[in-house]
Amino acid sequence: MRSLLLACLLMLGALPAAAEEVVLGLSRDNVSINTNFDGSEILIFGAVKREEPIPDGDPLQVVITVTGPMAPVQVRRKAKVYGIWINQDAVEVDAAPSFYAVATTGPIREVLRDVEDLRQKITIDRVIRSVGAPMNITDAASFTDAVIRIRERQGLYQLLEGDVELDEQTLFRTAIKMPANLVEGDYETRIFLTREGRVVSSYRTTIAVNKVGMERWLFTLSREHALLYGLMSLAIAIAAGYGASEAFRLLRQN
Repeated sequence: MRSLLLACLLMLGALPAAAEEVVLGLSRDNVSINTNFDGSEILIFGAVKREEPIPDGDPLQVVITVTGPMAPVQVRRKAKVYGIWINQDAVEVDAAPSFYAVATTGPIREVLRDVEDLRQKITIDRVIRSVGAPMNITDAASFTDAVIRIRERQGLYQLLEGDVELDEQTLFRTAIKMPANLVEGDYETRIFLTREGRVVSSYRTTIAVNKVGMERWLFTLSREHALLYGLMSLAIAIAAGYGASEAFRLLRQN
């Protein structure tokens, strides 16, 4: 048994290293959300490490993704019944990223084969998980499409074809704009090197997004002391209403 294990280790040691590997850098590895937060931009840059000269054939391509925390999403479809719009059908998407960006060196279908996309779950529609739907729903895919469409309008889902700059097939960089309405959590960053649409190397890291200052205090209060948070919100609303009414009264008198 010991000799078999030793033989396996020797075989693994004899395997050649990847011809091309990612060496990554980030302009920042954390984002702080406070009361003045209106979005951020993350610069992702890196280099391709090689033990041999650049291979001949199709040029190297780079695909970069940034994924926010995953969570289920309830999607409802409205229908007009007797002149009134009401919620009629509902489907729960099992897991959808709160934020997702895909940046590439060229058109996504030219730099990535469909089988690789299916394996790595890179494009927006592939990263969303929707296992099943009620028996009465015959077009479940349209509910997933609705999630994508809505979040694209909000800037939460981004397809950035051609936004990755690649110099001499060695140095790459791109900038990902992150909107103000970010969800707190770890944002996974993945980098894929592809040739002829096949993934030849990949790298993963994370960007931490956290609330700080007043945002953190209010978030913690709402989760750990819900009653106190509710009473405080009610008191602020009453005070604001009273202040507005007094202001209007003084204006009328003048």
